Amino acid sequence: LTYCLLFEDVSVIIVLMQEVTATSRHYVDRLFDPDPQKVLQGVIDMKNAVIGNNKQKANLIVLGAVPRLLYLLQQSSSSLELRTECSVVLGSLAMGTENNIKSLVDCHIIPALLQGLLCPDLIFIEACLRCLRTVFISPVTPVQLLYTDSTVIPHLMSLLSRSQRTQEYITQIFSHCCKTPEHQTVLFNHGAIQNIAPLLISPSYKVRMQALKCFSVLAYENTQVSMTLVNVLVDGELLSQVFVRMMQRDQPIEMQLTAAKCLTYMCRAGAIRTDDSCVVLKTLPCLVRMCSKEHLLEERVEGAETLAYLMEPDVELQRIASTTDHLVAMLADYFKYPSSVSAITDIKRLDHDLKHAHELRQAAFKLYASLGSNDEDIRKKITETENMMDRIVSGLSESSIKVRLAAVRCLHSLSRSVQQLRTSFHDHAVWKPLMKLLQNAPDEVLVMASSTLCNLLLEFSPSKEPILESGVIELLCSLTQSDSPALRVNGIWALMNMAFQADQKVKGEIVRCLGTEQLFRLLSDPDTNVLMKTLGLLRNLLSTRPHIDQIMSSHGKQIMQAVTLILEAEHSIEVKEQTLCILANIADGNTAKELIMTNDDMLQKIKYYMGHSNVKLQLAATFCISNLIWNEEDGSQERQDKLREMGFVDILHKLTQASDPNLSDRAKTAMQQYLA
Repeated sequence: LTYCLLFEDVSVIIVLMQEVTATSRHYVDRLFDPDPQKVLQGVIDMKNAVIGNNKQKANLIVLGAVPRLLYLLQQSSSSLELRTECSVVLGSLAMGTENNIKSLVDCHIIPALLQGLLCPDLIFIEACLRCLRTVFISPVTPVQLLYTDSTVIPHLMSLLSRSQRTQEYITQIFSHCCKTPEHQTVLFNHGAIQNIAPLLISPSYKVRMQALKCFSVLAYENTQVSMTLVNVLVDGELLSQVFVRMMQRDQPIEMQLTAAKCLTYMCRAGAIRTDDSCVVLKTLPCLVRMCSKEHLLEERVEGAETLAYLMEPDVELQRIASTTDHLVAMLADYFKYPSSVSAITDIKRLDHDLKHAHELRQAAFKLYASLGSNDEDIRKKITETENMMDRIVSGLSESSIKVRLAAVRCLHSLSRSVQQLRTSFHDHAVWKPLMKLLQNAPDEVLVMASSTLCNLLLEFSPSKEPILESGVIELLCSLTQSDSPALRVNGIWALMNMAFQADQKVKGEIVRCLGTEQLFRLLSDPDTNVLMKTLGLLRNLLSTRPHIDQIMSSHGKQIMQAVTLILEAEHSIEVKEQTLCILANIADGNTAKELIMTNDDMLQKIKYYMGHSNVKLQLAATFCISNLIWNEEDGSQERQDKLREMGFVDILHKLTQASDPNLSDRAKTAMQQYLA
């Protein structure tokens, strides 16, 4: 009996499918009728059949309805009514699944609809724009298709004045298709600002909203657009004031948020000062308000992320935000969401929010990172928020890469605090999940995690010892070979911190693991930051006499060669100063100093830098000589005699009269070695 029932069920399904396909086939066949009136009626019937029916939409696409509809749409012999109905059906098909959109794009729907916009009939233009809007707002549509033909954007601008519908659809197309600085420039150059600004006071809410979204994507990280927006007047009122009005509490949340984003982006682009009242008294409080639990999940996420971006570079805004509406405590709720199922009566909403709860955690970590990036008191407030360190540790191993990145960014921000490194970081052993994260992560996570590790390896951090014991040196040395300059910097920076006041065993392990070849490759790295940190590492390795002598006895020739190359090349003052400091360290060794004394070319270079126009370089070079002639050391008399013959005493004498007190003191100290 069971088998029989199953068989019957399958038969019923097959019959039903055949019926659906047959019906769909009938709709497509009618598109080929020789009678234009029957074709029109067929398209209208098809329109009614596909509304809200994804199965029917998919069938019609598979059966080849799209090429025929596009053909009818483009035929000048087709009536305007037929062409309009075709674009309506195509728009309805586009509202189905992403696969539907892909099929439509593959059939070249976009060029056909853009061509349709050249028709003078407004109703047809609106139908084409509505369909284009539906296609372009899909994530699977390549936005570049809007920019392929250079006549399209100016033509769309000219259609903005035709009706409220053209305004709504065109601005929505622009805001979805403006993804790169190049897109911003194209729209800007074709008059987007002056054409769209008047729409902000349109009687239609939809038009106002889409125009506002347009300005948010145009202004994002764009100084040219932002600087222009500041001076725009809309009906005699400054644009920034229009945005401020749109942030008022009586406006819809979507409008408040988008207006706050516009002002945030203008502020970050340098068009509005961070202490301007529209930022401090309007934008910042509006964004803090969006973080409260009465708002929808996506509003809370967008509010927190925009606020994090607004105050990222400004410590004063961070301080104001941290004391506004108990923000630090409010963000803790982002980790408890949804706290009770009963609070969300809409099952669909609950299902959506459970799937997207990780976005709240990501946003909270981002905002905490921004809040705590400068101020010690705020960092303390964050770490003392309930279970905060545990939440960060959990975040480091979440499945979502975005949450992991935001959590490590938050950890990095807090790791700038000496107090937190000594307390919370040590108590929660955060170095363990951090090390785990470093084993296998994408570059953007690696950059942030290795930056944090640099701070954990500072000499006052209790985590330094256990990290050393975990075999981190090999990992850091491998980072120095990365193609990413940021990773090379962090790898070498962490090694530099590790080598600071380290014992000979650790220093030897660094040199052995890094290898002299890689060390010298880093000394000729095109990235100045990498070079500076490598010089810093070398300087830390060459500290304390036994270490200096030991390293110089095995690698002296290559190190002196590298120093020579840097001093002779075109480098910044900072690079040359660091290099001369390394030379001063070598000059402090017992046996190592002979590598300088037997190298007349190097002594001439030191002489040159003692007479340089930059005080920092003079000071570092004088330090070298001071170490070479120090009285209490073996062979000091011979070294003093040689340097006197080379004219160093005259230079030192001259430097004792230098206007810089540090330089004259250093020269006097050196001169005393000759007088003693």
